Amino acid sequence: MVDLSDARWRASSYSNPDGGNCVEVADGFPGVVPVRDSKDIDRAPLVFPERAWATFIADVGR
Repeated sequence: MVDLSDARWRASSYSNPDGGNCVEVADGFPGVVPVRDSKDIDRAPLVFPERAWATFIADVGR
């Protein structure tokens, strides 16, 4: 389990600047990428291995 109590969440620069339906990620957690839904920040974030997240991002960008 990763302690995310000090996580600083950021949304994509492609997100709506007024908030809304955003996926946020937290940097600075070696080996993993925490991801959460900006509409439901009380729900537990998903935590992906760095390699899996990088593959996902690469495939989305195609």
